[in-house]
Amino acid sequence: MKDDKQMRKWLDDFSLPHPLVIAGPCSAETEEQVLQIARELKNSDATIYRAGIWKPRTRPGGFEGVGAIGLQWLQKAKAETGLLMAVEVANATHVKLALEHDIDVLWIGARTTVNPFAVQEIADALANTDKIVLVKNPVNPDLGLWLGGVERLYNAGIKKLGVVHRGFSTYEKTKYRNTPEWQIAIDLQSRFPDLPLICDPSHISGRRDMIQEVSQQALDLNYDGLMIETHINPDEAWSDAKQQVTPTVLKQILKDLRVRQLSTEAGDFNSEMLKLRANIDIDDSKLLEILGHRMKIAEQIGALKKANNIAVLQNKRWNEVLEKMILEGEQKGLNEEFILRIFKAIHEESISHQRKIMNS
Repeated sequence: MKDDKQMRKWLDDFSLPHPLVIAGPCSAETEEQVLQIARELKNSDATIYRAGIWKPRTRPGGFEGVGAIGLQWLQKAKAETGLLMAVEVANATHVKLALEHDIDVLWIGARTTVNPFAVQEIADALANTDKIVLVKNPVNPDLGLWLGGVERLYNAGIKKLGVVHRGFSTYEKTKYRNTPEWQIAIDLQSRFPDLPLICDPSHISGRRDMIQEVSQQALDLNYDGLMIETHINPDEAWSDAKQQVTPTVLKQILKDLRVRQLSTEAGDFNSEMLKLRANIDIDDSKLLEILGHRMKIAEQIGALKKANNIAVLQNKRWNEVLEKMILEGEQKGLNEEFILRIFKAIHEESISHQRKIMNS
């Protein structure tokens, strides 16, 4: 897929003084609920109204959406408020119904993006459409799979494209519902700077109290927009209750966000510096997570050594690790002295953790 400036044109056509905001409930539940939320969002920074009509669930038996009738509710909301309407589509039938109801924006969800057959089916059904089509990242951290979905749509003649970063699933416990893995989105943005990049802080955080933090981090990384789940009564929502906010809270979040300028009178220096420092902050946090995880493994090793009466210090193993890290570090442009300092400190901390286990 070539870098096509037409992909960005649909976003520039909005001429917004702020990031694009997509807001609305995780699920359309009733006609009144859909209309009431739309009315409250009419005089906000939201430009596009989102609502799930078909809801893919991990296991059967849960609420799987109201279905096609919800599209009629969105038509009424559009007529009354003027907001553009957006829904998730997972197959050609969804696409057909959405187009028949003049839905403006269609997005492909994370569970669908992982399936190239499903994405191709959607691309074929949308061929040469002038609708806006967004692709959420796949459930697993796979940049190639994410871009592959965009390429299938692009090859079908769809030019109003964008991507939504909603985080990635992991077995490890973190403060996020879906770990951001910001570097993957940054890599995508670097390769295709004209592909609009939207953050979904609701699915990344899984908690309404973190939406502000994640949204700000996205803006600091020069994202083009936000998709925030909004409900009139979040605690009573039929799906994803914990990650939705009220329209009033949404307005306050958007008001408090600091929108970074792309340039200053001094040129692009300050903007580029903010972006680079934000990248450094992300990497630093990842380093701490990795080091914390490494020390937990060291403690498990200490417990195993204790159970088998084995000495903590294993010089042969340590020297093997050090030699390997020096070679790999050189390949990454890191000098030997730096590697020695870093890994000696890590080794000392690891030994300290193991000794505590041995002496407990």
